Amino acid sequence: MLSFLTINVQAAAPARAQRLLTWLLDRDDHVIILTETSNGPGTHHLLAHLRAAGLHITHQPSTDGDRGCAIASRIPTQPAPHLTRGISLPGRAPALTLDTDPTITVLGLYVPSSDRTPAKIAKKRAFLTTVRDRLTALPTTDRTHLVIGGDYNVIHRDHEPRYPGFLPFEYEFLDTLTTLDLTDTHHHLNPGVQAHSWIGRNGNGYRFDYLHTGPGLQPHLATATYLHEPRLTGLTDHAALTTLLTIPTPTLLTNHRQQATTLF
Repeated sequence: MLSFLTINVQAAAPARAQRLLTWLLDRDDHVIILTETSNGPGTHHLLAHLRAAGLHITHQPSTDGDRGCAIASRIPTQPAPHLTRGISLPGRAPALTLDTDPTITVLGLYVPSSDRTPAKIAKKRAFLTTVRDRLTALPTTDRTHLVIGGDYNVIHRDHEPRYPGFLPFEYEFLDTLTTLDLTDTHHHLNPGVQAHSWIGRNGNGYRFDYLHTGPGLQPHLATATYLHEPRLTGLTDHAALTTLLTIPTPTLLTNHRQQATTLF
């Protein structure tokens, strides 16, 4: 079984990054998409120690201090620059290709949040538009074994509860993924279940974190589960999302459990 996990790390400071690291290394996920990374010491600590534990890290820090996204993989990888060409904020959209059979390409996304000021709306619209355009331009064969995951900062049109304030371009992003035959793993495997991955200050629940797979991977979908332990224990303010695929696991880079004891 091949395991994917996405989790928003909330730009963790070093102490919380250490707790997140311990939680992640206690798990057996093969690919981890980390959203809301930063250029600060906490993200540096987390990524450096994941790398020291033998995971391959794909991360492009922004030059202006913007938050970003990283992918950690226990499976050998190759760069996938064709997948991110033209995306407005490349630090928020790392991509790689896994040495699996079939070969799987992974795109991580940390979509900008928006407080409805014109500048933030424009930033979010540009990012979503360029991601959508890049995915639409991909040949169908390139989307067949594609995995996309992260914190999209958007909700479905039928989200419960309904919230005012989301703009048409935000709903259209998820519509586009459906049109491109990219499967929302949790929705597909848990029909009729309204999950919430982030809880606002007033107790309002939002589903912001997703994993999508291409049509060639849909028959391999086994489970998709939101893990609320990281949110409830204060590791971050988001639930993690994990998806298992019935695909044989290739040779791993390392046994991170054996190496984790040398990090502390």
